[in-house]
Amino acid sequence: MSTVTKAIDIPALIDSNRVSGSQILILIMVGITVVMDGFDVQAMGYVAPAIIKEWGVSKANLGPVFGAGLFGMLVGSLTLSVLADKIGRRPVLIWATIFFAICMLVTAHVGTIRELMILRFITGLGLGAIMPNAMALAGEFSPKRKKVTLMMLVSCGFTVGAVLGGLLSAAMIPAFGWQSVFYLGGVFPLLLAVLMYFFVPESMQFLVLKGKRLDSVAATLRRIDSSVQIDGQTRYVVPEAGQAGAPVIELFREGRRTTTVLLWVVNFMNLLNLYFLSNWLPTIVTSAGLAPTTAVLVGTALQVGGVAGTLLMGPVIDRVGFYKVLVPSFLLAAVTIVTMGQPGVGLPTLFLVVVVTGFCIIGGQPAVNALAATYYPTALRSTGVGWSLGVGRIGSIVGPVLAGELIRRNWPTGHIFMAMAVPTVVSALMLVLIALNNRHTAVDLRGDGTLTH
Repeated sequence: MSTVTKAIDIPALIDSNRVSGSQILILIMVGITVVMDGFDVQAMGYVAPAIIKEWGVSKANLGPVFGAGLFGMLVGSLTLSVLADKIGRRPVLIWATIFFAICMLVTAHVGTIRELMILRFITGLGLGAIMPNAMALAGEFSPKRKKVTLMMLVSCGFTVGAVLGGLLSAAMIPAFGWQSVFYLGGVFPLLLAVLMYFFVPESMQFLVLKGKRLDSVAATLRRIDSSVQIDGQTRYVVPEAGQAGAPVIELFREGRRTTTVLLWVVNFMNLLNLYFLSNWLPTIVTSAGLAPTTAVLVGTALQVGGVAGTLLMGPVIDRVGFYKVLVPSFLLAAVTIVTMGQPGVGLPTLFLVVVVTGFCIIGGQPAVNALAATYYPTALRSTGVGWSLGVGRIGSIVGPVLAGELIRRNWPTGHIFMAMAVPTVVSALMLVLIALNNRHTAVDLRGDGTLTH
């Protein structure tokens, strides 16, 4: 008598069910990790004035410290994302969280600029692994009808963490000193790592493709859908092929080369602009004659626009696709960036164009991350997102440095903003080329998780 073997298609089961409480818990835990990522990345900016005052150093002395942190994140994105596609998203995410948490605690005890610079680089290594793996896990536990929305909500945690960090730091530093910011940024992630160990499982698609820990797949499936019937004969199916080669090389195979390069350019250009605006906008506004408090509000308006963009773009992209949302957004950002630099712009108009710019640029970055996470298959997803972000982080370093050089050369404000509008146009053009490149393939830029190559 023959035994009928039942096969369960993992993505199809996730797609056919409502989002369960177990999935919501996973997304919340991963999202909080991204919140702490945003808090810890921005921590140096919050404590910088207090360190300058206490140590008696100049602002210029902290330049290499900021750069070291960004460079560490670049290296972490490139290396640990590849590791995650080999051993799993879960262990890399948990251990990276523990790693940067310990580094934050140690940072509270530094006493020199050199020590601070070294520790910010080391901390950046762990921080660089968070976003690629968080996006991969969020996408692999989300149904295709809500995939982009949920991935962007998780990604929004970075901006939320940055905003919360600013509010908490403003209250904590006067009362407890700048070290308290690093203590908070270290203790909370350690607790979070413990919770993730118990409540965040490994990606089922990853385990099935690797052919290991299938008992864990069964347990996770039961948590998602208690009615699913599983026995010793059950097979698990993921309609993708595994990857045997080196993950980075695989990004350029099977028709992915052109889109990979174009995604890298989009990330580079958008993060160049994002960090230029985040770092220099308040300073440029102040030099134009506005009060420092107004300049701070202008910088805050940029972040508020970013949060709004992240929350609102996701559902629209799930309905109409990445291309129809991101291309107009980046072109609109080019117009608003140029408008910022025009002489005689009224304060209400300035706030409006800053909010719109934040909506398009900062809100657009999670969408670009989601595009990469959706485009690459499971076996390459962390590597694809990590390398896109890693290349983009080069832009995050170049943007503030380039703007500083233009200011040093006494470029008029209007010319600086015109120059910084160019990357947004390039980003829009790259997205058009991605759409054209994939026009005759099975790739679907709607982001519904059905991509094939």
